[in-house]
Amino acid sequence: MEQRTQMNWRDVGWILLAVAVLIASGYGLRDPWPADEPRFAVLARDMVASGDWLFPRVGGDLYQDKPPLYFWLLALSYAAFGSVRASFLLPSLLATVGTLLLVYSLATRLHGRRAGLAAALLLACCVQFVQTMRSAQIDPTLLFFSTLSLWALTRHLLLGPDWRAYLLGGFAAGLGTITKGVGFLPLLLVPLYFALRGPRWNLATIAGGRARWALAPAGFLFAVALWLGPMLLAVATRGDPGLLAYRDEILFQQTVQRYAASWHHLRPWYFFLVEVIPALWLPASALLFWLVPRWRNDFAARRGAVWLPLLWALLVVVFFSISPGKRGIYVLPALPAFALAAAAHLDELLARRGVQRLSLVLAALLIVPGVVLAIGDLLDWPPVTELLSVVEPGSTSALLAFAMAAPLVWLVAARFAPLLAWPAMLACLALVWGFGIAPQLNPQRSASAFVAEMLRRVPPGRELGLVAYKEQFLLGLDRDTVNFGHARWREGSRESDDAAAWLAAAPQARVLLVPQALLAPCFTPARRIDAGRTARETWWLVSGRPEAACVARGNRARAIRYPAHRIG
Repeated sequence: MEQRTQMNWRDVGWILLAVAVLIASGYGLRDPWPADEPRFAVLARDMVASGDWLFPRVGGDLYQDKPPLYFWLLALSYAAFGSVRASFLLPSLLATVGTLLLVYSLATRLHGRRAGLAAALLLACCVQFVQTMRSAQIDPTLLFFSTLSLWALTRHLLLGPDWRAYLLGGFAAGLGTITKGVGFLPLLLVPLYFALRGPRWNLATIAGGRARWALAPAGFLFAVALWLGPMLLAVATRGDPGLLAYRDEILFQQTVQRYAASWHHLRPWYFFLVEVIPALWLPASALLFWLVPRWRNDFAARRGAVWLPLLWALLVVVFFSISPGKRGIYVLPALPAFALAAAAHLDELLARRGVQRLSLVLAALLIVPGVVLAIGDLLDWPPVTELLSVVEPGSTSALLAFAMAAPLVWLVAARFAPLLAWPAMLACLALVWGFGIAPQLNPQRSASAFVAEMLRRVPPGRELGLVAYKEQFLLGLDRDTVNFGHARWREGSRESDDAAAWLAAAPQARVLLVPQALLAPCFTPARRIDAGRTARETWWLVSGRPEAACVARGNRARAIRYPAHRIG
């Protein structure tokens, strides 16, 4: 095993600089954007307001899709800042720093300081990593807990014995599981260790201690019980049918059934190998040309420090490939393990002229779209102007700035440091996007402009109800409203029926916000005011008497009163 090396604070500074530029640029300059960010931000804000931390709700309706740990972190961030805009990206930002430092720490201990820094910066410059960690999704937090578990278990299995680290690895996997159900996957390192263990493999010799091998499972169960125990107790105590349905869906339908018999995002078995890893793991995936022969030699030498994390990364890809439902983000937890497996050879590879030329080529590919869009805008080229009219950036000055600066940066890198071309282009993109483009897109993407204008069009003194609303609407409301449940599109026309019954009970005092697609048949006879367009829909403010048949079928008891919270 390689000699252990302590972390170097200069290296930590470089890692933090990479985070500041690639991930944190533009922090606080936008609101949550669909698809998931507004839902999670609303959920966390309402947790703080209601004091109910066990049962997440969206718009007052139970949200059963995911366990609550990420929402707790998001709620704590909101409680600390008192502002959605200032807090909703904080868990992802902290998860980014933690994940990169864990990769640096472990790769340094296994292969030396230069390998550790190279592995961390390689991970920081991967497309999928940057794309994901800049968003307020669950996956950055899951990635941190998975990497923490990987770090702790690998310290025990490769550098150990270290039973405290082993216990921590199980506990971190448990925290990952109550973040997202697949957080248990790092525990598969243990059977991999036993499968490889032998006189030829360069693994830690862990003799005896049979009872101690139960520490990681015990830590895992303890972490899961921090949420599962109080939740099950509350469900049993309250006897609420809604909570019973919440328990059954989150424990079974959203975990086992979603994996074994997924009902959406259906993809072929090779989806990750062909459509995700080659493009989204760049530039790491491009290094496979050089890494594969070296990994083959490592296997012949039974080098466990390389093959244990590599086999685990392969196992993660296989695990998700078996399920019929696939999204590119699912395999992200394998990316730090990939970087760890590559770390042993990065110092050598990054000095190769072929790798440096590859960095220049990949960086040029990032420049081309921006330059084409900028030139097309200046020349009023119809395909470009049509695209920009759909995106509605407000101003193309940031795009023009990128088109001018990026080629110059590329030329400087080509002359003095070709290896830095790719990270420099990523930095240009991140800075231009974070400080220039995203703030311009924010009023449209967050629907804040739409909601403000819609509220001005509501007749004075009318109670407002929302039909098939988008979660981002809730962030901009300045008054109490009524909605009829979250994601009720699964129930066909029942939401429209319930809304019609609510409106008919006081047609002169109430108004509904309804998307164009749901006007018929329930709201065709009612009066309508154009409320604007957002989320690819035209929206209407509907008042008066709806269709009688819908009123008869509707259930006014489904109306949920939702208090106003002003966005910070």
